[in-house]
Amino acid sequence: MVETIKDIPLNIIKEKVKIVPHNQGATYIVGPINLPVQLDGKTEFFKWYCWLEAEAEQDSAETFESIIRKLPSADLSKHQQSSVLVYGDFAHNDEALIRMHSICHTGDIFGSKRCDCGYQLKQTLKMITEHGTGALFYLADHEGRGIGLFSKALAYLLQEEGLDTVEANEALGFSDDQRNYDDAIRVLKTLRQLPVTLITNNPLKLKALQDSGANVSGRIPLWGDISSFNQRYLETKMEKAGHFRGGYTVE
Repeated sequence: MVETIKDIPLNIIKEKVKIVPHNQGATYIVGPINLPVQLDGKTEFFKWYCWLEAEAEQDSAETFESIIRKLPSADLSKHQQSSVLVYGDFAHNDEALIRMHSICHTGDIFGSKRCDCGYQLKQTLKMITEHGTGALFYLADHEGRGIGLFSKALAYLLQEEGLDTVEANEALGFSDDQRNYDDAIRVLKTLRQLPVTLITNNPLKLKALQDSGANVSGRIPLWGDISSFNQRYLETKMEKAGHFRGGYTVE
């Protein structure tokens, strides 16, 4: 059968898509994609993967071709997809650092000082490149600890009236932390079987990986950029959410 011009790109990208079935459907992982990243005035070369969760149809599992056919009508620009930046030989090197980084529109993009998220994002990339092997998972449906950007904006208004970050989420009818790591862990297990060291201050992230059977060998704390703007926020996370205190210092 002669390939048409339309067929050729699909055959090329199909080689870079891995389908990981699970109970609710399948995770479609696309990559690796070469991604030069500007980091402290230096260009570092990462491999980028993005993934999409697809629910299984009643009588048959989704195929690569059926997913491609649905893309124009799926309007994915209105929904968040997560991704991961991989550095070094992530599959085979003995030691690797990882971070499950929850998206923070205000901190990661705008550089807000109300939290430490932007600092943690940049510092993680530095730690991974200095170490030589690692992965930053960027979890796009985790805004505001899982409540979404609009609800986070409302929570910020409540914080300006004196509520702390946990009280504000709960006042809006949410639990303190609504995040789920299942799909990210599924991607991690697909990309690497060897041990990883998790960069986090959050015991829930560590527990999620351990409970899943992921090969976690240790944890590294990540505190920094602490100021009068975010000190109460950080202390609330330690006092009410049980975040590990190791390495926490006020500048």
